[in-house]
Amino acid sequence: MIVNVRVIPGASRDLVKPESGILKVYVTKPAQDGRANARVIELLAKHLGIKKYEICIIKGEKSRNKAVQIPDVAKR
Repeated sequence: MIVNVRVIPGASRDLVKPESGILKVYVTKPAQDGRANARVIELLAKHLGIKKYEICIIKGEKSRNKAVQIPDVAKR
């Protein structure tokens, strides 16, 4: 399943917030050297209850708007 994610780096706290068809992910890490992307994957894994290796950023590696591939939860 592909999920659209909007990332807000440099936030005051880490938070995953569902909003109108997308997930907003607030991360305290800066958008440098992939640190924010790594934290996004960690937060999404914890929020969705899946392993980090099951999540893959397929579009928007250097953008705030990302498309993230996750396993279909209904098949589990």
